[in-house]
Amino acid sequence: MAHTHHHDSDNEHALKATLLLTTGFLVAEVIGGVLADSLALLSDAAHMFTDTAALAIALAATRVARRAADARRTFGYHRFEILAAAFNAVLLIAAAAYILWEAWQRLQEPAAVEPGLMLWVAVAGLAVNLIGMRLLSGGKESNLNVKGAYLEVWSDMLGSLGVIAGALLIRFTGWAWVDSVVAVAIALWVLPRTGQLLRESLNVLLEGVPEGLDLGEIEQGLRGMEGVADVHDLHVWSIASGKASLSVHVVCTPMAQDGFALMHRVRELAAQRWGLHHATVQVEREPCEQAKEPHAYGPATDVHAGHVH
Repeated sequence: MAHTHHHDSDNEHALKATLLLTTGFLVAEVIGGVLADSLALLSDAAHMFTDTAALAIALAATRVARRAADARRTFGYHRFEILAAAFNAVLLIAAAAYILWEAWQRLQEPAAVEPGLMLWVAVAGLAVNLIGMRLLSGGKESNLNVKGAYLEVWSDMLGSLGVIAGALLIRFTGWAWVDSVVAVAIALWVLPRTGQLLRESLNVLLEGVPEGLDLGEIEQGLRGMEGVADVHDLHVWSIASGKASLSVHVVCTPMAQDGFALMHRVRELAAQRWGLHHATVQVEREPCEQAKEPHAYGPATDVHAGHVH
């Protein structure tokens, strides 16, 4: 538990520092984009704005998620982080859609762009993005909320590189339309990654099987245990990133004398083989009524450590 709190604290500090950086630079980039009349720079500023909003939401969600479980929220508030990740993905998609529309309008009538100012603002933005990515890199693999914030900053980093390339092209060729093309490229590059984040977030919210786990494999593994005659009402889901749970009804064989021992062996197997440390196991001598019902997906309402019928 102390290890988890340590990671949560690190994530909060990283989010806070990155939020301060992006907020400070956002104002400068908007001013630079308006003065340079650069859509590419303004598109990067739009992503920077979604970064600022997303980081603020992610930071708030991290703090809310630390609240202890209570009588109304028995699993705690960890799912706020997943809601924040999903919201961040929606913000990115909306920003990309706006940039695509605006780029289409500008391609009809390319505007004059000031490449020098566009270049220097983009270089400063690149530096801010790289610092933010470094700060968030430690928690992006274990926390969807931090991953969402990291993707926001990562997309801005790509945007800054695109703006730099566009500014250089405009400066040496005079092709003002390059500005709109760069903006479109940034939007199209970001969308697939954002879609993946949204899918992962929705999978958690819909209590789907966590990434990297196969429900069929888990069922076969349980059925292959000594003393197990049948398995039903098997569910695997997660409350938040890295917090996967399992619930299952196990029918023991007539030869199995100790149902509690079997229950503990099932829990040990779930933890050791699949990393499912929160397991609710119900051991039965005869299949219960739920075994006769059509399979329904979702976590069981039984919240005890385990039962033997």
